This record gives sequence, structure tokens and C-alpha cells, in this order.
Amino acid sequence: MSLLVVGLSHRSAPVSVLERASLSADAQIKLLQDTVAAEPAAEAAVLATCNRIELYADVDKFHAGVAELSTLLAQHSGVGLDELTPYLYVHYEDRAVHHLFSVACGLDSMVVGEGQILGQIKDSLARAQELHSAGRLLNDLFQQALRVGKRAHSETGIDRAGQSLVTFGLEQLALGGDVQDWARGKKALVIGAGSMSSLAAATLARAGVSRIVIANRTADRAERLAEILNEGASESGVAARAVSMDAVPGELTRADVVVSCTGATGLVLTAEAVATAVSGRVGVDGPDAGGRATDAQPGAGGAPSLRGPGAAQAVRPAAAGAEHDGECPLDLPAMQATAGFSVLGEAAVAGMAAADLEQHAAWVDNAPRPQSSAPAAVVTGFDPAQETEAIAALAAAAATVGRIPERRRPEPVAEIPRPRPVLFLLDLAMPRDIDGAAHRLAGVRLVDIESLADASADAPMAADVDQVRRIVGDEVAAFGAAQRAAHITPTVVALRTMAADVVANEIARLDGRLPELDDKQRGEITQAVRRVVDKLLHAPTVRVKQLAAEPGGAGYADALRTLFDLDPETVAAVSRAEDSTEKNGKNRGPA
Repeated sequence: MSLLVVGLSHRSAPVSVLERASLSADAQIKLLQDTVAAEPAAEAAVLATCNRIELYADVDKFHAGVAELSTLLAQHSGVGLDELTPYLYVHYEDRAVHHLFSVACGLDSMVVGEGQILGQIKDSLARAQELHSAGRLLNDLFQQALRVGKRAHSETGIDRAGQSLVTFGLEQLALGGDVQDWARGKKALVIGAGSMSSLAAATLARAGVSRIVIANRTADRAERLAEILNEGASESGVAARAVSMDAVPGELTRADVVVSCTGATGLVLTAEAVATAVSGRVGVDGPDAGGRATDAQPGAGGAPSLRGPGAAQAVRPAAAGAEHDGECPLDLPAMQATAGFSVLGEAAVAGMAAADLEQHAAWVDNAPRPQSSAPAAVVTGFDPAQETEAIAALAAAAATVGRIPERRRPEPVAEIPRPRPVLFLLDLAMPRDIDGAAHRLAGVRLVDIESLADASADAPMAADVDQVRRIVGDEVAAFGAAQRAAHITPTVVALRTMAADVVANEIARLDGRLPELDDKQRGEITQAVRRVVDKLLHAPTVRVKQLAAEPGGAGYADALRTLFDLDPETVAAVSRAEDSTEKNGKNRGPA
């Protein structure tokens, strides 16, 4: 077995690189064709999902295979080889098998344990079979990967470790709350009608949305998906209908939840289109969707901030004497207008001379104390005891150095509250369907592949994951043993065929020398010779199969061919015959 996989995924590359390297359906077909046409590769299959691109091949040379597969991935993805190479990973032979089996079980998924990857592996195999790029090795590998994935889901609780990307995305939209409570009664728009979009529509229906609109470039697929949803409406209570892509802008203004997953190479929803749909439904400075006014902003009404420019006007006390008409003679509001200054403490007087500090201290001594009835957030005057102590310390420092050094300290900036979202966007496409700038729009919550990758990094791992890993390890060992045993089978068959030919030739020569033998005598002699040959070959062939199944046992086939001087073409002919028989059996399907 010389299985090689070269690829990149959300674990090895940032989403921006995965987005640029994504392969369209046509690009995947061309990549397969070019791979099997390349010298090092005999078979090829492509596994391309929203968060991984992997090229599997049966190669006769490792280093040449890595170079060729990497170059082909770069050519067909449109990302330069120098830029792509740092993000590529390479697995060979048993490690490649282990990788695919782990992927099939959901261990390598963005959301651990999700089962959608099994359908994607099945589609990958079907595409390679249709293009005749999958031979015995990749057929066996991908079919076994499907069986291992199903076994992991049926024998363990890996499903509890995670969920589908769609469910995880909806949970992120709901901010970790119950998805059904969040989705109940909402109107959904699903853009796309492929496998991911279909899963999203079904998940939304189960979650309790009131209606689902399906938009797709191919009207037939959208209508078929809507029909399927309507057939199950008796259980979910959701009404579904199909529309054209031209109707998306209008449907966007009526939707509460939008899920998009298409194969488009450009944006399906721009930030401008989202802003247009949201306008009129929520105002940036108005009340949120729940009817509550947003928190007051600094300087924009309500309780003023005690920090930053403008704070002096809110906290300036009225002086006791009429000499300064209630104002500090140093005009502190002008002093503190520099960003980062405060009228309280040393920041207000940084850089002032000692004489100026004394004037300020005298003014503070006559300032009224804060009123106890005043709200906590509003300062009506200085506390003379605290302020005088601070000013005295600063004055002493000024007397020593002449001036107070300017000390600008960063002031905390209050986060501007956003109104509650009225439009929830889930972008599951790669490359993305929805402009990332939409997340900055008020009233919009956008979750995409990149944010899902960040959120999933902290997702808890279930104890069942360890059990699945043990299953993967056992299955990898069994697959490797079966492949190594299968590798020597043509050689064993060729050996037995050669022995049968030797027996037939010797019986024919015996007939020429002893023509008087009757049929019974000739049959007895023939059987005796065959039994001798079978007994001589039985132990070596059984043992060599056992040895070949062990790691490093591939050389036993070469040893047999050398010891018995077997014709390599005879062995190859047996292999071709077995491949043809196996392929015909698969084409006939189950009995």
C-alpha cells in the first residue's frame, strides 16, 4: 500500500486561506483527472468540504508524489504553491488511513462528532468512481471509512460530544441559549438547496420556525426541498416555499433567520444588501427589538460619563465665593480638554506650575461637599478632604521639580451598546456567501465559518472520544493487515497456477510414455500428484499470508516471486483479473 494524502483544513490553515483555496465541482473533476494522469499517481480521490480540501492518491514514489499532489492542489485552487505549502499536511500509508478514519468519525471536524462528514465522504467516493479514478485501494479505503464512521456513531456516544455544523451555528446565533426557544415563531430564509442547506432547513423546521423560504439558482432543487419540508409539515408545522434568487432581496426584509450555503465564488449577500433589509426595522440610536431604550452613551443624554472630554462640565462644583463667579480661576475645563485628562486628581493638573496649584487648592478648600441625595453616577461637587490631600502632594512635588510632569493615562472607553439583533445570519459556505462587514451593522448578528472555528476551539470533549479513538486504531490495524494480505494474494495465486501447470504437463508426458493406462489409473495418478503439490505449498502459502499481514510484510511477495521465479506479468494478470471481477460484482449490486 502506497497511500498518500496531501491537504489542508481548519486545523492547519486560517479560514481566509481555506476560502481562497476552495474548489468548485468542476475544479474537483479537473483535479482528479490531472492527478491520475500524473506519473506518480495510479488512483485519486478528492475530499472537499467547507473546512477541508484533501487529495488522496495511490503513488509509487513518496517524494515525487508529495511534490506532484501539492503542485496540483495549488494549480487548481488558485493559491500559489509558495503561499499554500506552509498550510499543507502530508500523511502516508497507515497514517493516511488513520487520518481518513478519524475524519469519518468526526474526530477531525470543526464540531467534534458531527455526522455530516459521512455523506461528504460518500459523495467523494461516488465522484471518483464515476470518473474511474478510484481503483481497488481507494475503493476499499473509502468504503471502510464509511463503515468505521457508522460504527463509531452506533457503538459510542460520540454524537453527544458535538453536533452538526448547522446545529452548532444555530446555537451560536442563539448565544448559547436553547435553540428551540430562540427559533420558535421566526421566519427563515435558506439560500442554496445542497446537502448543507437541506440539513439547515430540516434543522430549522425541527427547531420550530414558522416558515421557511428556499432560494436557489436551480429552481427544481429548491422546489423539491420545499416539497420535502411540506410533506413533513404535519409533524413540524412549518410551511415551506421555493423562490428564485432574484426574490432574495425582498425575502430578506421579511426574514428573521438567514442560512446561506451555496457554491458561488462571489458574495451572495453584500453588506449593503443586508443594511437595506434591516433599515426601518431597527434604529442605531433607537430602542431595541424588545422595546427598551439602549443604554445612554457618554455625552449623548442620560447619565454623563465621569471620564474623558466634557466630564468637567458635569462635575464642576459651584465655588463658595463670588470672586470667581463659581468657576475655578484656572479654567480647568480648558485644561482637561486633552484626551485622557480628568478633572479629578493629578491628571487635571499635570504640567501645571506650583503657583497655579496653590490657586486651585485654595479654590477647592471653598468648594461645597457632594450632596448625599445626588445619584451615584452624578458628581455635584468635590470632596475637599480628598482633593486637598491630593493637591498638597502634587504641590510638594511641583516645589521640587518646578512643574508636575505630564502623565497621560489611558482612560477606559465605554463600549457602545448595540441594539438587539433583528436579523440573524448563518454563513456555512466556503468561500463565504455573506459579506463579513455585515457583522458591524446594528441589528445584525452574523455567524460564519471563521467565528464557528473560534467558538469550537473551546468546545468540551466527551469521554466517548477516547473510545472512538480506540476504534479507529483497531480499524486502521485491521485495514492495513487486510491490504498487506491482499497484496500478496496475486503472488500466491500465480504460484499455485504455476504448480497446476507443472502437474498438467507431467501428467500429459506420462500419458505419452504409458498410453496403456486406463482412465481410472490415470485419475488416481493425477490426484496423487496434485495432493503432493498442494501439501507442499499449503504451509508456505498460509504462513506467508500471515507474515505479509504484519507491519513490514510487503517484502514477502517479492521473496516468493524470486524464490519460485514467477513471471511478474503473470502476477499482474492475476491482479487485473481480480480487479475486473470485483468491479463487475459491485456493478451488479446486491442480490
